[in-house]
Amino acid sequence: MEKKSFTFDEIKQKLVNYCVYQDRCHYEVEQKMKEFLLIDEAKEEIMLYLLQENYLNEERFTRSYIRGKFYIKHWGKAKIRIHLKQKHVPEKLINTCFDEIDERDYEKAIRKIYEDYYSKQQNLQEYQRKSKTIKYLMGRGFEYEKINNIFD
Repeated sequence: MEKKSFTFDEIKQKLVNYCVYQDRCHYEVEQKMKEFLLIDEAKEEIMLYLLQENYLNEERFTRSYIRGKFYIKHWGKAKIRIHLKQKHVPEKLINTCFDEIDERDYEKAIRKIYEDYYSKQQNLQEYQRKSKTIKYLMGRGFEYEKINNIFD
């Protein structure tokens, strides 16, 4: 398939739209830029523009990502952290932004997911139901210590 060629301004506008549609991290924008044959100077100029005009804001991205994955998808912090690291978000920024999750909400989520999943485990011995449920929660990215503290 022939790659359609765009002018610098068209590419810049496409990347603005990409960032406006939803918050993006630097890595996602860099990946998106690979679709267009740009020289490094052009890439840098576009990145700078997106940052200066606040279309691209790594902290805003990280905060909204954390909120969405926890409050909508009900992921635990471990899973969220792994996915943010895959997007090359700095560890320090991830740690700073975890204050988006209220500790009480986090514990409530663990309790609720635990109870919902546990109640569906029929015809098993108690310890099997419990360990299966803990495994399930850990798969959702909740920390073993956290889960244990809640149910001790």
